[in-house]
Amino acid sequence: MSSRSMDDLAEILELDDAGNPLQGRIVQIFQVACRLFAHRGFDGVSMRDIAAECGISKATLYHYFPGKDSILRPLAMGTTKSIFLHVQKYDDPTAPPLVRLRVFLVESANFFEKFRWAWIASSTAFWSDPKVRARKERIAWRDKYEQLLRDILQAGVDRGEIRVDDVRLAGRFVLSTINWMARWFDPDGPLTAAQVGDQFCNMIVNGIGAAQRPAPKEAVAQD
Repeated sequence: MSSRSMDDLAEILELDDAGNPLQGRIVQIFQVACRLFAHRGFDGVSMRDIAAECGISKATLYHYFPGKDSILRPLAMGTTKSIFLHVQKYDDPTAPPLVRLRVFLVESANFFEKFRWAWIASSTAFWSDPKVRARKERIAWRDKYEQLLRDILQAGVDRGEIRVDDVRLAGRFVLSTINWMARWFDPDGPLTAAQVGDQFCNMIVNGIGAAQRPAPKEAVAQD
């Protein structure tokens, strides 16, 4: 596991009790756990599995975390909060709505590429956190992300650049298009994450139906 990947994951985790970024062994545990959760599902991974993958004893793991929930919770919160903050950072409310929509999709794709395993791991157990307060806080951040998209779509409708009957439904359509990307995207494939987001935007805006060609004119009968 590269130190770079560990540093990336540390960007989306909450700070420690002293307000400092998490580092070292704790970030390694998060990195290993989110990869295992993503591949096997939350219920398919034990604390023993996580400890073994980290090369530490179960006792050492329990020293840092009392259980799997305490590992998954910061991952779920971090990804849900961070994707909104990431996309919002690149959004320019003064730009044309279709430009903003493209930025939203491209930057969401970039986020999924960078934090792929954390996103998959947290999304598999988004609703299962027994702590209601933590679950409500995650939902609040998710709603901010979805609302940003709806605001973009509504701005497009208001300016006559986007034609939809139901902005809320259109937002769900767009999110359904991009949110599954993390599960199938291959960083070694022919397209970058940004290119996937860009092509998705083209398909959403322009549709995938071929333009209808005019019917050929009938030949004029010769005398």
